[in-house]
Amino acid sequence: MKGIEVTVLVLVLSAILSFFIAIFAGLCRLSRFKIVRFITTFYVEVFRGTSLIVQLFWLYYALPILFDFQVGSNLAAGVLAISLNYGAYMSEIVRGAIISVDKGQTEASIALNLSGFQRMRLIIFPQALRMMLPEFGNYLIQMLKATSLVSLIGMQDILYHGKRFSSSYMSMSATVYILLLVFYFIIAIPLILTSRKMEAISKKGVAT
Repeated sequence: MKGIEVTVLVLVLSAILSFFIAIFAGLCRLSRFKIVRFITTFYVEVFRGTSLIVQLFWLYYALPILFDFQVGSNLAAGVLAISLNYGAYMSEIVRGAIISVDKGQTEASIALNLSGFQRMRLIIFPQALRMMLPEFGNYLIQMLKATSLVSLIGMQDILYHGKRFSSSYMSMSATVYILLLVFYFIIAIPLILTSRKMEAISKKGVAT
């Protein structure tokens, strides 16, 4: 029970930050400026193509040693690593959803003399957001599982306390890890229900 607060805190902060990163990066991938697309694509491919554990260690251990740059506390490093990693994956969802909006919507908004920002804010993005919701819900569940990695940088989450208890009482190791599964599943239940709700919202008004 001691680690639940840390696990939930890391999950909530990572979810909020990763969603903002995903939307920003997804929009940048569609920018008309080549340099913006290049920088964003580089970020997305690096963080999708490397391990989250390696990214976590880089932010918390390697950057201070190699460049004398401190990200901050282990909480900041953990949240930032998870957010950058999942933000990169989810940015592709944002980009794909925006591209999937019917071209006629853009043409109609141009005919109404809307600016590019108005077209995106009022016409395109609200429709794309509905398509993003189911995948965002799925990644939310995956982020919960990723929070267990923060124990590797000394954060006292559920897994940290589970391993500590298990090392003190080796005979109870099996019971401890069964309880860890139960705890993670209990936390995941609201996320699973949220994901289903998002899927239901995304289907509203869509012909089947």
